[in-house]
Amino acid sequence: MHHARFVPLLSLLAGVLLSPMARLQPAPSPQPVADPDPSRFEKDAQAFAMADAANPVPPGGILFLGSSSIRKWDTLAQDFPGLPVLNRGFGGSQMSDAVALADRLVFPYAPRQIVLYEGDNDVGAGKSAAQILEDFRDFAREVHARLPACRISLLAIKPSPKRKPFAVALGEANAVLRKFTETSPLLEYIDIHTPMLGDDGQPRPELFIEDNLHMNAAGYAIWTAVIRPYLR
Repeated sequence: MHHARFVPLLSLLAGVLLSPMARLQPAPSPQPVADPDPSRFEKDAQAFAMADAANPVPPGGILFLGSSSIRKWDTLAQDFPGLPVLNRGFGGSQMSDAVALADRLVFPYAPRQIVLYEGDNDVGAGKSAAQILEDFRDFAREVHARLPACRISLLAIKPSPKRKPFAVALGEANAVLRKFTETSPLLEYIDIHTPMLGDDGQPRPELFIEDNLHMNAAGYAIWTAVIRPYLR
């Protein structure tokens, strides 16, 4: 009779003792988020090809590539006068799209420098820092296999009021990307993130248009000032 009473007690005790051990186990890695289909940018790629046919782009320039923060940079040429800058932004893109479309949006121009802005939409889609880094590593590997002297200047993922819920993930992504750029003299990390934060450590709302995601002229003025010393 007494033994029967001890069995549930021992089970309960084992559960109490084991539960802290279970908590000590590392959390499983999140499943990678599926990459979006790059063919959604077919119209953009065709429009760029038509523009190139009408006005051929000399090789050896500075290619600005990336998502809508690049695409909406209408004053790019006047912000960097005298420099051969080319805007090939395609809104809504992720780092995986830059890899997938490199054949059409990078190599035809044989740039000496690429200023890349991706990661913003990746974070918004729930991609982990590790997944974003893997895509950037693929992009850099592909570029340097074909353009071994091309410098890749990676812009930090910007803070914005809309991305506040993703602040931790965004910070993790910027940290691993920054660290990876230190592995090659042909890679560099341009911190446009910090100057866009206020004294309270939050995104400065006056730098954004109504959607709280895209920048106004004041936001682009910060980017211009920070990026200019990196353009050769």
